[in-house]
Amino acid sequence: MTTRTLFATRFYEGDLADDALLDELAEAALDLSREDKAGRVWCREHAYPGYTSYASLNDLPLRNPAFDDLRRALDKHVRRFADEAYLDLGRAKPKLDSLWVNVMKGTGGFHSGHIHPHSIVSGTLYVRVPEGAAGLKLEDPRLGLMMAAPLRRDDAPEDARSFVYAAPKEGTIFLWESWLRHEVPAGRAKGDRISISFNYR
Repeated sequence: MTTRTLFATRFYEGDLADDALLDELAEAALDLSREDKAGRVWCREHAYPGYTSYASLNDLPLRNPAFDDLRRALDKHVRRFADEAYLDLGRAKPKLDSLWVNVMKGTGGFHSGHIHPHSIVSGTLYVRVPEGAAGLKLEDPRLGLMMAAPLRRDDAPEDARSFVYAAPKEGTIFLWESWLRHEVPAGRAKGDRISISFNYR
């Protein structure tokens, strides 16, 4: 008798490994959170718990060289992930489509479950992760099809769970295919969590 694991979902964890760039990105993110009036208005109108440039700025690599340095670093990680996920891209290379800053309130800040349409790989770089900050909650993409399936036992391995929690540290890069539903649970940190999210097409 044989039991195989089928339809695996790839999830990539890397490290930016550049403390100086992390510092530049943290400063740039905080500057944006103070100066981006349109973004602050959008966050207030949509009850976003902190600041995001998601709906206001779409040219960060052109605005600040730190974001362009980040783009070059991310390109290498995304190419590696696309290869490890066996994505058949022909001669094309994944290309950065969008990149945005998140400065999320440490206590109570959350982002409900969602996917990233119109892209192939999505991810987040964690710039500042204070103690108690929430990580990333990933959902089994089959969950809506399981109907009468029982819950998983507490001793189920990670690849058999319905939800997996990924805990980042400063400099961590998480990558996943864009159809994978994910969320940020509410955190309990004293300081703000700073991250930079992105999509590749």
